[in-house]
Amino acid sequence: MKILIVHAHPETRSLNGSLKDFMVEHLTRSGHDIRVSDLYAMQWKAPLAADDFSHVESGARFDPVLDSLRGFEDGTQHEDITAEQAKLLWADAVIFQFPLWWYSMPAILKGWVERVYAYGFAYGVGEHSDTHWGDRFGQGTLAGKRAMLVVTAGGWAPHYSPRGINGPMDDLLFPIHHGILYYPGFDVLPPFVVYRTGKVDETAYARITGDLGHRLDALWTTAPIPFRAQNAGDYEIPALTLRPEIAPHRSGFAAHVAD
Repeated sequence: MKILIVHAHPETRSLNGSLKDFMVEHLTRSGHDIRVSDLYAMQWKAPLAADDFSHVESGARFDPVLDSLRGFEDGTQHEDITAEQAKLLWADAVIFQFPLWWYSMPAILKGWVERVYAYGFAYGVGEHSDTHWGDRFGQGTLAGKRAMLVVTAGGWAPHYSPRGINGPMDDLLFPIHHGILYYPGFDVLPPFVVYRTGKVDETAYARITGDLGHRLDALWTTAPIPFRAQNAGDYEIPALTLRPEIAPHRSGFAAHVAD
């Protein structure tokens, strides 16, 4: 299997850095073809801006959507964007590995998404009609590929439980799982989450890497999160709301996950 690891942590000697190295070694030893986008090591430029596109003249009005589309279609987007898009097309599975900072991903990784997910590549694809509202949420450029988050959090697991102070981890990750990964077509696997990162000793690290190794070995057999496909009949189009008979007693994020 061809696997891309997108890693976002500034310290190579951190727990995150060690987990990235473990994944590379484990997956390589298992016979997989591995590529890594280590965003801090690459000095990845996070902000989407006019200088990403050679066709945007100095002083001209910058339209992030339309200039992104033109850059993608005409080949005038920056070469670092093109390189990451090529990695996504190459990969059978993508692992995003990062610490949970302020209830989300690090800014450098969010910037990777904003620049690499060009209009025409990750969104704005497919027909828009009364029965089909674009190829997204279960369809799209990255359909047929798998994605998994490997996330670290400083708090205790109960802090991220349904009644925990931070809210359920599944809810915190929903914008990433559903809005960033499922949107362009990925089959999204349940996340691998490490809690209490400041308390990881040798014993805990051995347990963590053992569990992570099992998850990596099951990367292609683990059942994905059963998000509802947009164009499969559960949603009214073009309103894009669930039909009244679908999960009638549910609302919020949970309503968009099938039983």
